[in-house]
Amino acid sequence: MIIAEITGSLPAAAGCLAAAIGVGLVGAKAVESVGRNPDASGKILVQSILGMALAEAVAFYAIFLAK
Repeated sequence: MIIAEITGSLPAAAGCLAAAIGVGLVGAKAVESVGRNPDASGKILVQSILGMALAEAVAFYAIFLAK
């Protein structure tokens, strides 16, 4: 019988999951904002890209600091 072993890092996985949820929320709210005010799509795009980049930084911190 083969016993499965978890070889990954659970804190890194949790950090990446949190970053994925954050990016999803930022994207959803950006689409909602453009739907409400299409004229502000340029400003919303810039702010959403910055928000997604900051959320992805959490994933990198989690990967590099969890080891």
